[in-house]
Amino acid sequence: QLLRRHATARGTQETDGCQEIMAQADVRPGRLSPEEISNNFSDMHPPLSRPEALVEADRCYFCYDAPCITACPTGIDIPGFIQKIRSDNLIGSASTILSENIMGGMCARVCPTEILCEEACVRNVEEKPVNIGLLQRYATDPVFEQNLNLFERAADTGKRVAVVGGGPAGLSCAHRLAVLGHEVVIFNRDSKLGGLNEYGIAAYKTVNDFAQQEVNWILQVGGVEVRQNTELGIDLTLDALRKEYDAVFLAFGLGGVNELGLVNENADGVLHAVDYIAKLRQSEHKDDMPVGRHVVVIGGGMTAIDIAVQSKRLGSEVVEIVYRRGPGQMGASQYEQEFAQTSGVTIRHWANPVRLLVSDRITGVEFERTELDADGNLQSTGDTWSLNADIVFKAVGQAVSHDIFGDAADSFEQKDGRLLVDDNRKTSLPDVWAGGDCIFGNDDLTVTAVQDGKVAAIAIDRYLRPQE
Repeated sequence: QLLRRHATARGTQETDGCQEIMAQADVRPGRLSPEEISNNFSDMHPPLSRPEALVEADRCYFCYDAPCITACPTGIDIPGFIQKIRSDNLIGSASTILSENIMGGMCARVCPTEILCEEACVRNVEEKPVNIGLLQRYATDPVFEQNLNLFERAADTGKRVAVVGGGPAGLSCAHRLAVLGHEVVIFNRDSKLGGLNEYGIAAYKTVNDFAQQEVNWILQVGGVEVRQNTELGIDLTLDALRKEYDAVFLAFGLGGVNELGLVNENADGVLHAVDYIAKLRQSEHKDDMPVGRHVVVIGGGMTAIDIAVQSKRLGSEVVEIVYRRGPGQMGASQYEQEFAQTSGVTIRHWANPVRLLVSDRITGVEFERTELDADGNLQSTGDTWSLNADIVFKAVGQAVSHDIFGDAADSFEQKDGRLLVDDNRKTSLPDVWAGGDCIFGNDDLTVTAVQDGKVAAIAIDRYLRPQE
């Protein structure tokens, strides 16, 4: 199921997908022991102890009209939850967080707080900001560890909502709708819920199967049915969902991957980064994963950073990211770029791939230098250079994998292959809302997807009982 969206034969989709990666990357430097690799994939940011958390909480100024709240996409009362930590009221602190962001546990691990709430912290003026992310984890971890249910369902409304996609946006919407008393059915294309939290985030950012622990905790509220291995456009249609359910929320993400558009893209050793990350996340024995000695990653977003750092942690000797523009235009934050560099990854800017060098398998990539013209548009210079590589990872973005909507496609307002929605995440159809990566303008962050689901659920609730 890991590579389900790229498979053509259902019965062999998981086996074939994994074997393809293994066959195309059967190169191993043999530099690291299993113990070293295990250590390399331990928790990226170990949790705070109680004394550490109290010291960090005391650094908060508890600002009136705190800018960190405004900077948080889900609007968590950050000074409020930190104040509860100071008084040892962890359950109250967690409730403050999870009431606004039901995936506050995962966001505490993967959210780019350095460009959101922590960047807005007034402490930045004089020193480092309050470590909001680790404090959020300190407050929420006990809830998941003890499986404490902080939410109760309202009386059953008799209304049913279909949620297409079991990633952060879909789970957020489903949970809020269930709490409000509606019945929800989640249709998920993969064998596990969680979306990119489960399949697309670097393994060192979320350890000990936390993604599924959080999913199970979210579902315990009740009122949510899950139908796995079910994909819109293949197993069900939007028209059928609209007839059977009172409302529909679309959160199917972007199952496809973009190509480079070069000859020899199917050569051995040329891989999609998202597929490899998914396989690595599901692997119990990471020392069995195939790796290359010299890895080249093409792209500039978080996927490029994740696959590059993980390659180093698996034992690759040389890992280089090549991006067509400058560091300021990379999708990855400055913090993530610096993290990759301190992890031994070289980042090269202003270069575009023009040719894959292939013998029996990939041997390198030829690039052409780029620059901006007088109008700020990217242009090629004609100057070329090459890098050796025994593995090339493509990390140049994702797209919808197939014709999701069929005959209903013309019913939607779309831009650049994504759905247009209003402030309530409502599409151009009267009973259909959408959120997460499938909507135009989304920044591909878990926290933003969670907010999409929450906002849509509140709007759907108003739609389902207009008389109240």
